[in-house]
Amino acid sequence: MFIELKREDARPAYRQIADEVTRAVAVGILKTGESLPSTRDLAKDLKVNVNTVQHAYRTLLQEGVIEMRKGLGAFVAAPSRDARHKPASVARQIAERALREAFRHGLLASDLIAALEEIAPRARKS
Repeated sequence: MFIELKREDARPAYRQIADEVTRAVAVGILKTGESLPSTRDLAKDLKVNVNTVQHAYRTLLQEGVIEMRKGLGAFVAAPSRDARHKPASVARQIAERALREAFRHGLLASDLIAALEEIAPRARKS
């Protein structure tokens, strides 16, 4: 599975799971209509309580990332009409996590921005 829980992460396990599924959908690892593991299977793989995975799936359902099909399980939902705004939301979530991690290591926001500018691909001018 594409999810790795980090004990040192300040986010609760259910949020880490939900964020990783959201990220996987955003970058195309998970496609619309693709099934997710059962809550029991994922809980076993991640070594967490099944209630933690159920909480993550409920969160993803409320956020419109997945849909539940009665008797079949959880599936990646089709993008909503306002999905064009989603990349900005995902980018903000990633930036917030990166900033918290940077602060934990004694870095400033400007240090993080400089590192991103250094490693980000540059747009070529014609």
